[in-house]
Amino acid sequence: MAFPVLAFFKVAGSRRSSSDGFYAPGADNPARASLKGPVAALKSAAAALVAAGLAICSTPATAGPTLVVDLSSGQVLHAEQATRPWYPASLTKLMTAYVALDAVRRGKITLQTPMRVSYRAYRMAPSKMAFRPGVEVTLENALKIIMVKSANDVSVTIAEGISGSVEGFAAEMNATAKALGMRESHFVNPNGLHHAAHVSSARDMAILARALFLHFPNHHELYGIGAIRYGRRVMRNHNGLIGRYPGANGMKTGYVCASGYNVVASATRYGRTIIAVVLGSPSGVVRTFQAMALLDKGFASSSYGAGQVQSLPRSGYGTPPNMRPEICNRGRRRQLIRQYMSSIAPTAAASSSSTYHSYADTDNNSAAAFFAADRNKSFTSTSGPASGDVSPSGWPRLPPRASFVPIRVYTGRAPGWTGKAAGPTPVDTAPNSDDASKTGNTTTAANSDEKAGKPLGLPGARHKAKRAKAKKSNKAALRKKRARKSRSARRTRARGRRNARISRKASASRKARLSKKRGQNRRRAAKRRR
Repeated sequence: MAFPVLAFFKVAGSRRSSSDGFYAPGADNPARASLKGPVAALKSAAAALVAAGLAICSTPATAGPTLVVDLSSGQVLHAEQATRPWYPASLTKLMTAYVALDAVRRGKITLQTPMRVSYRAYRMAPSKMAFRPGVEVTLENALKIIMVKSANDVSVTIAEGISGSVEGFAAEMNATAKALGMRESHFVNPNGLHHAAHVSSARDMAILARALFLHFPNHHELYGIGAIRYGRRVMRNHNGLIGRYPGANGMKTGYVCASGYNVVASATRYGRTIIAVVLGSPSGVVRTFQAMALLDKGFASSSYGAGQVQSLPRSGYGTPPNMRPEICNRGRRRQLIRQYMSSIAPTAAASSSSTYHSYADTDNNSAAAFFAADRNKSFTSTSGPASGDVSPSGWPRLPPRASFVPIRVYTGRAPGWTGKAAGPTPVDTAPNSDDASKTGNTTTAANSDEKAGKPLGLPGARHKAKRAKAKKSNKAALRKKRARKSRSARRTRARGRRNARISRKASASRKARLSKKRGQNRRRAAKRRR
């Protein structure tokens, strides 16, 4: 992560395209200007940045790709390493939702179709809902869960319910990505759990986000749900912009150690929708600040940028970087967060010291005005910085989110449903380890039900026999353990009694010796007296 002055020198000293440069696509490239001397180059670069409206996102350049796109026109408003391969993490679930909605549109399945949770789905790593094998959940509820909770097990349930297997669904995802023009993307699972071959890019995620809005306009509310309720559990959306940023209406966040904190965010103001993609942030808070700054920059720009998002040139990177050493190392991650937060602290402090007024009554439709209105509601004093503006360390802090009315989700069939439940396709043989390694499935799906040709997750006779045998074996092991303890206790008591007898005998022998010696001493004393 470099500070802004380093970014200026980087722009002035190199000829970069708009896909990985530090200047706004709508402004002239400072590197093309005829400059004499480093001072003139620095001044020209700074002037170009100010003219392009980068004052609103005067944050340090990060290692992660970023991209801002206008939804209706597809024009690129900002791009930095937008075509660099990156691990998408849970942003994959946007493609899962697209394939599912496309299956609904084609009549292959309906939103009310119940899907059965398999044993393979049950064994997925968190984040998860932990539904037991055999539980049924409708596609509509499953989509709401993966968009808010980002449940990996429910994503596998959707994949098996639509395509019969994870591998078949991954093939559909790759075919859809190819049809949409997502050239850097390759998917091996529906949930985004880390795999070396599971990659995408900021450009591809922006294309996918546009396709979701344009191809399925009746389902755009799905990406902006603030919270869901399952029983007594209330789960809030991980997207920090929803409920904080004015006009924010989606879409999805993602995180694994190898990718860092990712987000595809969208916001609508005055009928114009902007999509921002941030990949590789060091924390969720930094990710939210970056997305807000990019969205502000997008709304401050015209609808005409540096060209269509599909026309962004390829990057020179072959494989995505592994961010694990930076993200999952506590010390290095704190250093990255400290650098970013220290760079935006003066701007935040200056914004917080201004006079606050109602957001509805202002023409300045920006995040700063939205925060000001929110702080005006929360704090009575407006003469200085509000107590919620900065943390005790002096870093800016996100304002409180709006309260959400959670949407209820449930398991089981929809009322009135009389059809069959969708689930994994029965198989005759289990996949071997080589096939699993090629497809990226590190969690095997083979069990006794698969070999018997029964749907995954249903307890067959062989499975019950195995459980009974294991239970019987556990009982036998418990009896043996108790017997060992009993024998050990008996040995201990016997040893104690034996030691007590030996001790008594030794004590009696010692007493006899002492008595004999005393008698001898008395006789000797009497003889000497005579």
